[in-house]
Amino acid sequence: MSESRQVTTVQTRRSLLKAFKHQRPLFLWGQPGIGKSELVADVTNELGGYMIDLRLGQMEPTDIRGIPFYNKDLGKMDWAEPIDLPSEELSSQYPIVVLFLDEMNAAAPSVQAAAYQLILNRRIGKYKLPDNVVIVAAGNRESDKGVTYRMPTPLANRFIHQEMKVDFASWQDWAVNHNIHKDVVGYLSFAKQDLNDFDPKSASRAFATPRSWSFVSELLSDEDSDDDTLTNLIAGTVGEGLAVKFMSHRKVAGRMPKPEDILSGKEKELNVKEVSAMYSLVISMCYELKDAVEKKVDDKKFHEMADNFFAYMMKNFETELVVMGARIALTTYNLPFQPTKLKNFDEFHQRFGKYILSASA
Repeated sequence: MSESRQVTTVQTRRSLLKAFKHQRPLFLWGQPGIGKSELVADVTNELGGYMIDLRLGQMEPTDIRGIPFYNKDLGKMDWAEPIDLPSEELSSQYPIVVLFLDEMNAAAPSVQAAAYQLILNRRIGKYKLPDNVVIVAAGNRESDKGVTYRMPTPLANRFIHQEMKVDFASWQDWAVNHNIHKDVVGYLSFAKQDLNDFDPKSASRAFATPRSWSFVSELLSDEDSDDDTLTNLIAGTVGEGLAVKFMSHRKVAGRMPKPEDILSGKEKELNVKEVSAMYSLVISMCYELKDAVEKKVDDKKFHEMADNFFAYMMKNFETELVVMGARIALTTYNLPFQPTKLKNFDEFHQRFGKYILSASA
């Protein structure tokens, strides 16, 4: 798969929607931890659907084909259908059901062969896929040095193949929409190259991927760990080098003003000028504004917060940081700003409007 065209998460999302519309099976290729299953789950949720996640690498052929039994009423051998495949009753409850066949090329050839008829004919034995079921499969590339079996050519030819690549902009949009910890998003917005350092030739057991940074975010979700324990855990998640860099970033970020104090107008100056920490501060302000909308704060108060947001960024941050914060607030979150209610919006639009349009294109 090394010579295949590679696509971002955003592009893959569009491909999934198109394939679902035409009920064509799609195969997602990509390195470990890139977020293949998370993407399929997100798209399924957006469509109000239901996802059935089958890990084929852990299955036997009978898990798909079913098992034979003697049907005394017919006097013949019959087949017991597998319970994991979607029934008509289940499918009738959702507009779409996604059958996600993960680790497909890690499955033994006999398991792949059992799945072949299901993918080819949408049925296996007496079982038939309900009409609103779509199929997505996923697997790691042979070059990733995982456990893989070569996919039979006839089976491969039944799929539309998409090879995913790590793309920071796509990940950042996903991260801020899933409340990934502000320090993780802030650090990686500053050090984009550290989002992914997977090397199939490396002997390291811990390495950075979008998935492992999500684990780091989970570790930061409470404050009951001392720095030494946290460093050890993060080193075991993304590697020692990145853990040390990230914890140094977090130490400085902890000295930044509280976002609620900035948005309330109490804080107007920024004395700590460490760039990576400033990224975290921008993210935390965006989170605070989104939280205010979700809590349905008073419209006047919200626009006062927004006004302080724009004023503070223009006064204390370089253009790149201002554009990032505005893009997340305006485009990613689509926060309900009304320019006529913002004293600072005209100045902001005059100084940075062209950059925001360019970043959102």
